[in-house]
Amino acid sequence: MNPSTDTLSKVPAVTLGFWAIKILATTLGETGGDTVSMTMDLGYLTGSAIFLTVLIVLAALQIAAKAFHPALYWATIIASTTAGTTMADFATRSMGVGYLGGSMILFAAVLVLLGLWYRTLGSISVDTVTTPKVEAFYWATITMSQTLGTALGDWAAASGLGYDGGAVVFGALLSVVGAVYFWTKISRVLLFWTAFILTRPLGATIGDYLDKPAEDGGLAFSRPLASGVLAVLIIVLIVVIPQRAGRHPGESAAP
Repeated sequence: MNPSTDTLSKVPAVTLGFWAIKILATTLGETGGDTVSMTMDLGYLTGSAIFLTVLIVLAALQIAAKAFHPALYWATIIASTTAGTTMADFATRSMGVGYLGGSMILFAAVLVLLGLWYRTLGSISVDTVTTPKVEAFYWATITMSQTLGTALGDWAAASGLGYDGGAVVFGALLSVVGAVYFWTKISRVLLFWTAFILTRPLGATIGDYLDKPAEDGGLAFSRPLASGVLAVLIIVLIVVIPQRAGRHPGESAAP
């Protein structure tokens, strides 16, 4: 790449550190969402309203920012994953859609968003997140994928895998995607979004395994305590792991 023609994107470069923080953030989204809706007994609808409000504010700040700011970016990711937790639980449990039905509807919604994004702007690569319009599509797609991941993780756990079994399955699938990335030339954009979606049910099953009662197959850890520990780990990784913006290689790059 020619650095002189590159444009820094508003999102971080996709590295192993990025995926480590993303998995922790999705796990925090599960325990944090459950803390508000279950432990604090505010319910899924009220929890969704709270987290959606926080998400809208943070996403607006992120889009308005002129450059990549790690703390703001990851705070917005956490807001999207906690909102995804409570919204998915509201749809699948309170509205009675069910885990499988909810997963299918949300998967279709993610595909629609990606299709609209590509049709409108010609690319769904995260390296192109350099303008408010692209970033609006980015955060809408991310929030929907986080919601899908929650429903998918719950469906897997309820289908007989349990929380620990679900975590193993999604972790294995994520490892397969990583192997395909390193050993094939399959579209990096396709692999990114596949991995991004899979990290959410992985985090959801890990989070549920940590805080669900022992009789339900969990470890019965305190949800607020687990959320606090995860938040500290995320902050440490953000500080320790170098955070740099991704690069958009300009007009010469293929979509």
